[in-house]
Amino acid sequence: MRVAIVAGPDPGHAFPAIGLCLRLLAAGDEPVLFTGPRWFEAARSAGIGVRRLKGLAPRPQDDDRDAGQRIHERAAHISTEILPDLGAMLPELVVSDVLTAGGGMAAERLGVPWVELSPHPLYLPSKALPPIGSGLAPGEGLRGRARDAVLRGMTARALGRGERQRTAARASIGLPEQDPGPDARLIATLPALELPRPDWPAETHLIGPLLWEPTTDVLAPPPGDAPLVMVAPSTAHTGVSGMAEEVLAALRGAGVRVAVSTLDSPPADLPSWATAGLGRQDVLLREAAVVIGGGGHGLLAKALLAGVPIVTIPGGGDQWELANRAARQGGSILVRPFTPESVREAVGRILDDPSYRTAAERAAATMAEVADPVEICHRVRETAGAR
Repeated sequence: MRVAIVAGPDPGHAFPAIGLCLRLLAAGDEPVLFTGPRWFEAARSAGIGVRRLKGLAPRPQDDDRDAGQRIHERAAHISTEILPDLGAMLPELVVSDVLTAGGGMAAERLGVPWVELSPHPLYLPSKALPPIGSGLAPGEGLRGRARDAVLRGMTARALGRGERQRTAARASIGLPEQDPGPDARLIATLPALELPRPDWPAETHLIGPLLWEPTTDVLAPPPGDAPLVMVAPSTAHTGVSGMAEEVLAALRGAGVRVAVSTLDSPPADLPSWATAGLGRQDVLLREAAVVIGGGGHGLLAKALLAGVPIVTIPGGGDQWELANRAARQGGSILVRPFTPESVREAVGRILDDPSYRTAAERAAATMAEVADPVEICHRVRETAGAR
């Protein structure tokens, strides 16, 4: 089966897309990844076909402060830009990242079935949950449910505006105003990070995290037998800046070793008990006692899947929501405000209390509940072919 997978170049979205490509490739399918050129070489070396995702550059009329415009209007533009290349590969299925909605629009224009890939929990609103992004647990009792209803009402205006923007964007490229949605949704998270809801959408499947390492290099931890703390600063533009340097200062004299895993330039002037650079995080996690990160889904899921508790220092975007979910699950401690004292205390609590590792291992065990994304993709294609 020829599958086009469309995802922006941000690591939090490109890496899961590549992870899915590898799963499809192993099943004998022919995935082609549409993304930014930053990941072309690594994807090609893994046997994945690649195409440039055109239309990513901001246009003069774009306002990135308007999330609705950024997602919907630019999606319509991207769908037009990639349509010739997408059509030329004659895909039998398109998989479109949830934030790169242009892939789904292009699939509709070609009359090809498509699947939405969400590399995080399901963020669609629910009649039984507080608004996504609040970080709140579902309210209990009459007062709790009333609180959630009030909060949902406060966000309804913004959601309505987004729906109108999507309708207009679809109409601008000749699609019906009514959005039929994808043929299926793949939710690439641990079930432990998902919230139960009575209105779970049909054909929406939990498939577990889709992981991929962008390097074959191994980052050697510092020598010694002190507990190893793996620090992975957020790759998102909304993440906390200067995290690595601040954490190193906070853990000086704490009796730990530190390995800073980063895609960018590592901190300079490292102490003898620290190392930094690009290396396989899955290898580091085998030795790590604690992880420190921004609460982005990729690192959070990877740490919990390895059974390693994590200190989250959330920035903006969905990091606040995810950090709170992980803290309620028990495998994480949320640090805000970000101070040297709070980070040092959180690391000490995790090292002294085995319940955090037990909770992380419990989260990892929920992988037994996930569905196979390759099987779902094949089923969608077969169902579409039978119509």
